[in-house]
Amino acid sequence: MTNFVLVAGAWLGSWAWNDVLPDLRADGHAVHPLTLSGLADKQGVAAGQQTHVEDIVDYVERLDLHDVVLVGHSYSGIPAGQAAERIGDRLARVVFVDSNVPADGESFVSGWPEGRPRIEAAIAANDGFWPPPTAADFAGQGLGDEEIARIVAGAAPHPGATLTEPAVLRGPLGSLPATYIKCLLDGAEPSGDVAALLKGDRWELVTMETGHWPMFSRPRELARVLLDAAGTGR
Repeated sequence: MTNFVLVAGAWLGSWAWNDVLPDLRADGHAVHPLTLSGLADKQGVAAGQQTHVEDIVDYVERLDLHDVVLVGHSYSGIPAGQAAERIGDRLARVVFVDSNVPADGESFVSGWPEGRPRIEAAIAANDGFWPPPTAADFAGQGLGDEEIARIVAGAAPHPGATLTEPAVLRGPLGSLPATYIKCLLDGAEPSGDVAALLKGDRWELVTMETGHWPMFSRPRELARVLLDAAGTGR
């Protein structure tokens, strides 16, 4: 039995995976959607980037999970990539869903050279939090009005320190068994750092004809991709 540990991106919590869970469980696997500190039902908890790494590692170790497929969406690819290293042989595979990936000594905003001043200014103007997007920010991402309304209603301000603190890698990210899911409505090609990792023999690329939030726009297709990535699909 595979243990899927699902970590949603900025502003979101475990609730974001609700439409993906049934198909994973129907295939006989244990599914663990995880809310990171400072978000959703954990609002008010102080968090930096390493807090989020520890959230994931502590969860896996506390429940003594093995055969873990660790899934990080968007921002959460950064803490998930670091946590994947630290859980050792408990890890079966790490899956990055249209996500950022960690680089040692670099932060989330490091990968946004043009947008970095804007993000940092937004954090400074909102008491240390990155404010959630508005409905207009989801245009062109394959989402219906109902899905957009759900995301906007459930989104919480994101702890700014998690975006500006640097990642800490203990080894080369390319040595991890990994799948990268590229959502094509959010850009036809992976970023340069991801493209370089995909040249290695331990990383594979899967594409989806949808936008950046496939757990809302194509949840059943995403579940099937996750099962295939884990080698458990039927």
